[in-house]
Amino acid sequence: MQVKRSFKEGNQIIIHTDGAICSTTAELSASAVFQGAVRLYLTQLRRQESPLLAPLGLSDAPSTTQACDAESDLISLLSALGAQTLDEVAGGVPSAPVAETPAGSGEMDPAEPQCATPGARRLAAGLLNPAGRRALYEFAEGLYDYWRAFDRFMILHSPPGPTGWERRPYRAFNSTIESLTHTVRSYYRDVCENITGNHPRIYRQVAAGCDVGLIAVHVDCPLPPVYQETLGAVPFIRHVWIAPPMIIDPPTNTRTGQFQRVDRNPLADLRLSSQEWLCYPAAVGPLLINTYFHQSFIGLGCSLANLFELASDEQVAAGPDAVFVYGAAPETMWQLGDLPTVFHDDEETGLLAAAISAEDRFGYFGYLKKMILTLHNIVAMKRGLMPFHGAMVRVVLKSGQEATVLILGDTATGKSESLEAFRSLGSEFIRDMRIVADDMGSLEVDDEGRVLGYGTEIGAFVRLDDLGGGYAFGQIDRAVIMSPQKVNARVVLPVTTLHDVLQGYPVDFLLYANNYEAVDAERPVVERLETVDQALDVFRAGAAMAKGTTTATGLVHSYFANIFGPPQYRDLHESLAQRVFEAAFARGIFVGQLRTRLGVPGMEMQGPQEAARVLLEMISA
Repeated sequence: MQVKRSFKEGNQIIIHTDGAICSTTAELSASAVFQGAVRLYLTQLRRQESPLLAPLGLSDAPSTTQACDAESDLISLLSALGAQTLDEVAGGVPSAPVAETPAGSGEMDPAEPQCATPGARRLAAGLLNPAGRRALYEFAEGLYDYWRAFDRFMILHSPPGPTGWERRPYRAFNSTIESLTHTVRSYYRDVCENITGNHPRIYRQVAAGCDVGLIAVHVDCPLPPVYQETLGAVPFIRHVWIAPPMIIDPPTNTRTGQFQRVDRNPLADLRLSSQEWLCYPAAVGPLLINTYFHQSFIGLGCSLANLFELASDEQVAAGPDAVFVYGAAPETMWQLGDLPTVFHDDEETGLLAAAISAEDRFGYFGYLKKMILTLHNIVAMKRGLMPFHGAMVRVVLKSGQEATVLILGDTATGKSESLEAFRSLGSEFIRDMRIVADDMGSLEVDDEGRVLGYGTEIGAFVRLDDLGGGYAFGQIDRAVIMSPQKVNARVVLPVTTLHDVLQGYPVDFLLYANNYEAVDAERPVVERLETVDQALDVFRAGAAMAKGTTTATGLVHSYFANIFGPPQYRDLHESLAQRVFEAAFARGIFVGQLRTRLGVPGMEMQGPQEAARVLLEMISA
């Protein structure tokens, strides 16, 4: 394995390489990554004062020469056990070549014989008794579990070369990454069998290589000089490989506060190292937002691949509409306030520039996603579109009726839940259902007076707390799951295509998601609003019952249920909203409230189901 460098960032292992990846168990056991993993595991065992240390000759203080030699002997023994039994290593029997299949090859090549050091052979001889053999086996099992407990990332820093990869280089990269999992599993099984002499009767095909593989290269992306100096050296992600479902546990699972507009450019004093930063060029609707993230947040940064399409080479070459640095040095951000989640409207260059500090309190995917969408919303408003915080779908029934439904509302008000319930309840009546926006989008009044809706994301960032089996998106096996053991557990999964996001569908139903009011004779599930002013008052108030996605509690209000840009540019947004709602009433669009009751105790499931049923009846009518 041609490793440039590797890092341990919290519970993340990040491996940077310039070329080939281990394709045989012999290469794996000889790699610096394997040796580093063994030493990290030994450090953990010492902290735990594990009883495994003494039988393996590792009871000396870790800093002593004896301890270092013992670690090297153990690593040599583990390497030899990939091809020899414990008895053979102890007896000094040379290993025979083992046939292995290198990645990307259809031929069988012999692996190099494993040669244990004299110290490794002595260690093996001392472990031939049942207790020693058991201790070594438990160590091998523990090392395997320890490795798999990390979130593992591999970054290839050069495009696949011409030799053997010229026709389908990215497919070759995919195949190579996939083979790494097979290699790691095979090595683990060989070692265990060579220790015990027994073959397992149950095989579990767990992901054991990398969770994510990236190709990241230097790209000439046009940036104003002031940004080029700060950002120009950071490699761009051009290919993403994910082994889902992937489970990560970020530092926090809620978001607090708003994104503040500041007069000072937060990127002015930053210098991003090419060795510690990556850029995900995100296609956010029609926009390009270059999102730079520090390797400490690599799990969250790579999760963007399930939410935003990776921009094309042509988009990248045209330059960004905004730039965002996620994980900036705290010492440069504190001067911008106690909550350094900020953006700057750089009128001189025409770019929006945003930054969030590299602190655990900001280690939540919501900060990454919502800042990107804030930047989108501001650009949209400047181009004459009204941004919305909501979910939008295009529905075609088997009876021939069709409609585009847009549900505006704050986070966890039942937008996505109602639409997924709609899909489930109406499956026998629905011919086609296309998601245009799951969380954020924009509205445009065209020359004909139609209200057209556009999306931003190809994926969804969904609460697990309120979703039952009947609401499944059907793509959980493609998901990134975040903090499943916590309140506000989340999943990021693809739900639509960039084509549908950008299509521009005429809106037929414009509804506000009311999650806090009960349903009675005076407050139906769906209530039509009679005037433009009445509708604007309801949407402007943005009332919602907080559900734990932020630090807010109880009944809260936010301007148009969208704190991500509209409040910071309220005058501009007011003029856009007035135009959109006047056009909606002029076109006869149904404008009203949808009572999802997601925030009413005991109605978390029934509420969205009934809302979906009424919607289906209205479209059918």
